[in-house]
Amino acid sequence: MKFMKRVSGVFALIFAMLLSTNIKAQDSDIVDLAVATDELSTLVTAVQAAGLVETLKSEGPFTVFAPTNAAFEALPEGVLDMLLKPENKDKLTAVLTYHVVPAEVMSGDLEDGMMAGTVQGSEAKITLMNGKATVDGATVIMADVNASNGVVHVIDQVILPPSIKEALASAEKQKKDKKDKDW
Repeated sequence: MKFMKRVSGVFALIFAMLLSTNIKAQDSDIVDLAVATDELSTLVTAVQAAGLVETLKSEGPFTVFAPTNAAFEALPEGVLDMLLKPENKDKLTAVLTYHVVPAEVMSGDLEDGMMAGTVQGSEAKITLMNGKATVDGATVIMADVNASNGVVHVIDQVILPPSIKEALASAEKQKKDKKDKDW
């Protein structure tokens, strides 16, 4: 039953996104599309905090793997708040630019095992299985939303570059070690 609720929730989300992005996508840039999509409001907030609005409004072409609000909410407790702090702008920028490929990549261009070079500098692994595409484990739930300066693929998880994953793992280990010492 949980699976059915999740599936129907995903379809409702996609339908809502299709309705909310009915603003002549080809005439709108990537930022305009995200702003017009309620389920991407956390991404918009993060892009603004990182100072990346003008970059993502520029000519491109770009491919953006756009995490939903639910994807941001699923991050470990405190991570989003930490990333949005002004003193962590560099880390936020690294996370967001890991979601951007400096070329237009349509879903039909994706190949299983493909490594997509990101603006952040690291590569994200593309996996194709049972008709679904994933990017570093995040499932593409809506593909090929065209914009005037590229394409958006909506994903169900925030993907983290290796450097941020390592920093989070280290912080989590320190937290656990401190907790163990307190006993």
